[in-house]
Amino acid sequence: MMSVSPWLVLAGLGAFHGVNPAMGWLFAVALGLHRKSRAVVVRSLLPIAIGHAVSIAIVAATVLLLGLVVDERLLEIAAGLLLIGWAAYHAAYGHRHRVRVGMTTGMVGLGAWSFLMATAHGAGLMLVPVLIPLCLAATPARELTASGSLPVVFAAIGTHMAAMLAVILVISVSVYEWVGLSNLRRGWINFDLIWIAALVVTGIILIA
Repeated sequence: MMSVSPWLVLAGLGAFHGVNPAMGWLFAVALGLHRKSRAVVVRSLLPIAIGHAVSIAIVAATVLLLGLVVDERLLEIAAGLLLIGWAAYHAAYGHRHRVRVGMTTGMVGLGAWSFLMATAHGAGLMLVPVLIPLCLAATPARELTASGSLPVVFAAIGTHMAAMLAVILVISVSVYEWVGLSNLRRGWINFDLIWIAALVVTGIILIA
């Protein structure tokens, strides 16, 4: 019987990504305030979800394809080093390479922004410690078949996205209706440092 632990981790990472304003809720609130519509806040979740899902799906597909030709342990070490290197780059240069999209953008632009932000922050890379054992062990032959790893990948992405969107919905509507962006300037925490630390910790877990 498949352990529930990996799925809880995927949901937890989804919630963590959802809390991070860089993953979408801050943009959804700002767009809603600009257009004076709570419906815009809620509708923004769809392109945010699509962009984020595509980004992590690319990472998941890469992990699966490499898993067919590379030893799993070597793949873990390589992914861990990549995560730590990504964290170092993000700490040194991430603030200089912000993705800038104006508040007049449409839903297509918002989806593209979400994809770029998730990719630039290494959101998909953080799922690698769960994806490697979960997906590559889906079949004894470790083959990408309709009855093997591929459905597990879709389920993993779906679990992650459901948790992320639930958190984004609660935060974005709460901020739009009651908290307000002005209060966040005085009371919100620096998620860049937390994100960098999470990337490093994830990389160390993979290597160790």
